[in-house]
Amino acid sequence: MDSLLLPTYFPSISHFAAIAQADTVTFEIEDNFQKQSNRNRTYIYSPNGIQLLNIPVKHSKDSRQKSKDIVIEPDFDWQKQHFKSLETAYRSSPFFEFFEDDIYPIFERKYTFLMDLNWEVFEIMCKCLRMKINYSTTSEYLKEVPDSIDYRALANGKKDEHKFESYTQVFADKHGFINNLSVLDLLFNEGKFAADYLRTQQLSF
Repeated sequence: MDSLLLPTYFPSISHFAAIAQADTVTFEIEDNFQKQSNRNRTYIYSPNGIQLLNIPVKHSKDSRQKSKDIVIEPDFDWQKQHFKSLETAYRSSPFFEFFEDDIYPIFERKYTFLMDLNWEVFEIMCKCLRMKINYSTTSEYLKEVPDSIDYRALANGKKDEHKFESYTQVFADKHGFINNLSVLDLLFNEGKFAADYLRTQQLSF
């Protein structure tokens, strides 16, 4: 079955589980941008608990601006801040150093459009997870998609209430298991087992 999703920044575990369990994937690129969604944010496990990493974007007066037209705000050094946060959160995790060189280009290369960044993130994560994904993109926005499982709401971030099996996390002794963070959390803690985890988690919509 086909899964319909939105490109997001270092997608959540639920988002990548939907990708891992699909026969094919379609990405929605004709949607209107929504603030406070995973289109430009992700959540990691820091020493103080859950931490939001947000990409600053330029907002238009037009509330119906399409996601594919969203421009990243160049006046903030968000990339340096995000990578430093990842180092603080995961330097002591089992697989951070193994994947560090794969993800570092994201924080070094300059991007104009958010969509271009999210495509690059998706390709790098697929490489790290050793997943070959057959995907396409939409040519128009459809409210209903009878030929796909509509997972676009997974981009709503905190509104995504999926619960998954626990795995080892660096600061679990302080704050317990934190569910459905960025797939980076799973990758840095589980390494090559991350893809198998994603294929076996229960999704409901």
